[in-house]
Amino acid sequence: MVRFAVICASNQNRSMEAHNVLLKNGFTVSSYGIGTRVRLPGPTIDKPNIYNFGTPYNDVYQELKGKDTQLYQSNGLLLMLDRNRKIKNSPERFQESREEFDVIITCEERCFDAVCEDLIQRGESHNNPVHVINVEIKDNYEEAMVGGRMILNLAKDIEQSKDFDHEVQPILDRFQQRYPSTSVLHSVSFF
Repeated sequence: MVRFAVICASNQNRSMEAHNVLLKNGFTVSSYGIGTRVRLPGPTIDKPNIYNFGTPYNDVYQELKGKDTQLYQSNGLLLMLDRNRKIKNSPERFQESREEFDVIITCEERCFDAVCEDLIQRGESHNNPVHVINVEIKDNYEEAMVGGRMILNLAKDIEQSKDFDHEVQPILDRFQQRYPSTSVLHSVSFF
């Protein structure tokens, strides 16, 4: 069984939606963020809510609900946090994880770059290849839902392949044909 990781900036929206969809479909999956801190929209664009990775989703949910239930209900944050707290305890930072994966799917190019750089800095300890694939997804609730389904389709194709290391390019080509407006990047590194 292929071990998947999905990664976005804060391990809140895009990576958690993909985590949710993959988990419900029986995949082995973990999710992470790559930022220094978790940033969520606040009452104004210049006043985001900022948390440390590891702050439980439930704590953030309760805090935002206490601050302004109407605002955070209407902008979808409470719904998102409610989904997240049903999947795992808290957002995790990829750079602090030592789990190994067969495929890492990032949700934006800067996350892809950060993951590739982190893997290079770690060096090869077990010489296990990992495919890092970026599927560009805008960071909003609706696009995260669409992106989660796209990632599910990609994961199904990967899981069904007989030899993914040799079939990766045709799989990505088919994915790109299916979703022509989505930018896809690919790199191979090692754990």
